[in-house]
Amino acid sequence: MPTALITGASSGIGLELASLAAQDGHDLVLVARQRERLETVGRGLGEEYGVRVSVLAKDLAHPSAPAELGRDLGERRIEIDVLVNNAGFGVWGFFAKTSLDRELEMIQVNVAALTHLTKLVLPGMLERRRGRILNVASTAAFQPGPIMAVYYATKAYVLSFTEALASECAGTGVTVTALCPGPTRTEFEGRAGSPDEIMARKKGFVMSASDVARDGWKGMKAGKRLVIPGLKNRLLVQAERITPRRLVTAMSRRIREPQS
Repeated sequence: MPTALITGASSGIGLELASLAAQDGHDLVLVARQRERLETVGRGLGEEYGVRVSVLAKDLAHPSAPAELGRDLGERRIEIDVLVNNAGFGVWGFFAKTSLDRELEMIQVNVAALTHLTKLVLPGMLERRRGRILNVASTAAFQPGPIMAVYYATKAYVLSFTEALASECAGTGVTVTALCPGPTRTEFEGRAGSPDEIMARKKGFVMSASDVARDGWKGMKAGKRLVIPGLKNRLLVQAERITPRRLVTAMSRRIREPQS
């Protein structure tokens, strides 16, 4: 059986992607911070789909975590056929007032860990001439994001990095896909500290985690470089490409800024 490694697999889009991988007959390596929650997820997927599940509780905010994962995989002699870099989080607030420590952790998870894990598995995929990588970015990757400046910047990195790797891997049997969801019903906004009114403003664009994951998994299997779930989100991204950058930034701020 092929094996899929999925980070941030205990909830939201990551959990839905893990379920899709299991449905497709992949053994699973599930990574997230909360061991008890992750073990419950792993046990359920293993029993439902008859796949082998390895649970690796790691906090990717720690710089040592990706290397530890690599050692664990080596000791277990697990080869990764599908890598899903889904783990990530945001921090809401004006940059001058937000926590530097929290934002550095976010860069570590959203950028450094994603890059490190990709570096660990890609050479083996290329040697075997098969493999798929799915990096979860965001429609935030296409615009500056006042009041979540660092988060938006991390997702721009993920998109750029993914598209570059997709070009490097063309014709090798390895594909690299960026999944760029818009607003999704997950724990993201709450964890970021966004006021409830922010999500309410995006009501017409909000998708379920299962729909986002399904689009992403399907696009990855088809070898697409970019997947933007939802027609409204795709139209919004196209509109941003032809709109003056200053106006795009102002609109992004209006969505994120609390109304006094």
